[in-house]
Amino acid sequence: MKILGISAFYHDSAAAICENGKIIAAAQEERFTRDKHTPDFPKNAVKYCLEESGFSIDELDAVVFYDKPLLKFERLLETYYKFSPKGFISFAKAMPVWLNEKMFLKKLIREGLKEVEEYDSKRLNMLFPEHHLSHAASAYYPSPYEDAAILTIDGVGEWSTAIIGHGKGSSIEILKELNFPHSVGLLYSAFTYFLGFTVNSGEYKLMGLAPYGHPDSEETSKFEELIKKHLVEIYQDGSIWLNQDYFNYATGLRMVKDNKWKELFGIERRGAESELKQIHCNLALAIQRVTEEIVLKMAQETKKLTNSDNLVMAGGVALNCVANGKLQKSGIFKNLYIQPAAGDAGGALGAALAANYIAFEQARVKADQPDSMDGSYLGPSYSNKEVELMCRKVKANYTKYEDLDKMYSLVAEKLSEGMVVGWFQGRMEFGPRALGNRSILGDARNPEMQKKLNLKIKYREGFRPFAPSVLAEEVSTYFDLDEPSPYMLLVSPVKESRRKPLPANYNEMGLWERLYQERSDIQSVTHLDFSARIQTVHENTNPRYYNLIKEFQRQTSYGLVVNTSFNVRGEPIVCTPHDAYRCFMSTEMDVLVINEYVFIKTEQPDWENKEKWMVAFKMD
Repeated sequence: MKILGISAFYHDSAAAICENGKIIAAAQEERFTRDKHTPDFPKNAVKYCLEESGFSIDELDAVVFYDKPLLKFERLLETYYKFSPKGFISFAKAMPVWLNEKMFLKKLIREGLKEVEEYDSKRLNMLFPEHHLSHAASAYYPSPYEDAAILTIDGVGEWSTAIIGHGKGSSIEILKELNFPHSVGLLYSAFTYFLGFTVNSGEYKLMGLAPYGHPDSEETSKFEELIKKHLVEIYQDGSIWLNQDYFNYATGLRMVKDNKWKELFGIERRGAESELKQIHCNLALAIQRVTEEIVLKMAQETKKLTNSDNLVMAGGVALNCVANGKLQKSGIFKNLYIQPAAGDAGGALGAALAANYIAFEQARVKADQPDSMDGSYLGPSYSNKEVELMCRKVKANYTKYEDLDKMYSLVAEKLSEGMVVGWFQGRMEFGPRALGNRSILGDARNPEMQKKLNLKIKYREGFRPFAPSVLAEEVSTYFDLDEPSPYMLLVSPVKESRRKPLPANYNEMGLWERLYQERSDIQSVTHLDFSARIQTVHENTNPRYYNLIKEFQRQTSYGLVVNTSFNVRGEPIVCTPHDAYRCFMSTEMDVLVINEYVFIKTEQPDWENKEKWMVAFKMD
């Protein structure tokens, strides 16, 4: 069975292609168009998937869209009816889009595919699984488990905002659902909005801000109490009830009723680029704690209903790696697997897999350890010939290394000297995390590295944390974690032995003073609460990245580096060699490595004129 999965028309459009359950390729449209979180039909991603697989559209057994648009339209109409006469402006804005476009989704998909290549539209078989079934399939089928509990949590699909399911063999059974307007994802997005970040984009910033909150302060505890008293009622099974008197997402044009939130929390909604204060950090910590409580209760209910030893997760909330870390530590399940493209992009993959195993009733192809995602390296790669063509076009100076060991040695030395390295190798990652193929690297020991990366490379908010990439066999040397975390989806504490004593007045210090106070010998990956978002690097899934870190360990005795995505603020992760070179030249990055080609900034023509290479991206 040759199946193409598509997600589109909301955010994070993507395509994925499978043959008999084997994942061949997957990519987000944003990487090709350079428009972050684009909702557009993913014609470039579809074209890439077809080229990588060698299939034409006419050879496909099915094209599968990741949700049911008519069911979503039903929810929209019922919601407006229930809340009427409220929401007329929102209704008036939404209806023309639905009536002119989304009601005719099959036509839109057919036209989008025609832009990729000509095909016989009469032979096209189109399927529409439900949104949360697509999420469930994306997590269960690539996992190594023949039996697994399934938990998916996000904003909203058609009606469902979370489901509990049970995967056995080739089947998935849905056991319990939480329905709109009651949603963990929308609750978290409401705080994303109120704290000045962009909904469906800035939730990870909210999570990154939470460690700056004072965990023992009266204000944080008060905020947590107010949230649970006025905004959300949490039941023992993890289901929730959101008080719609405080929210506006069901029928309005904003997430919350600003004045009511101001009255409740005693602060105004923060402006997008305005100063971050301690009160904002405390509020972020409060909602993070509430979210963790809900996720743990949902997991306990999932265990109760399935009695499985294994849990798989997907949906946007499954990208909350702090909650994931707490869940992993809880021991509710023996094994935990999270789809690395857990958000809507991963729905394209899940839709294809759901069609293969459920609609076409194919026998389950058991995944190898750790999964069948191939490290999530499912995007395009570029040949040395393509790199050299790019170099001729931009007149770049480079050194090509036939001996990879010499290249690793040079790059490790540059990192140990405090330089920042752009690292571009092999197939691009699928999902929101850069995992060593489209990454910017630094020395985790360097106490100035976080500041340098944020302000001079990424051009983003100074509070944003960075993740360590650590040799898999060395993870317990640095962190309280003794199992793999290949997709940077678990947060765990830095080991006590690596921490540095804090001054007595630490909690009275301002936010930025605390940020730059040395907390450990791996300062640039240690959050204020002594946690870190960890990626374990494995030789079998990424030998080049592994060998680089191994060489860095040989030179420095530290088997880890700082890893952040290869982009600047507002830009999607780089896809092509030209994307990488342009980003390299427009920042204060020191070294760029593409395949076996090494570029030194000071050896590039007109290297000091970075404005020449800058591209304006909308701020996220």
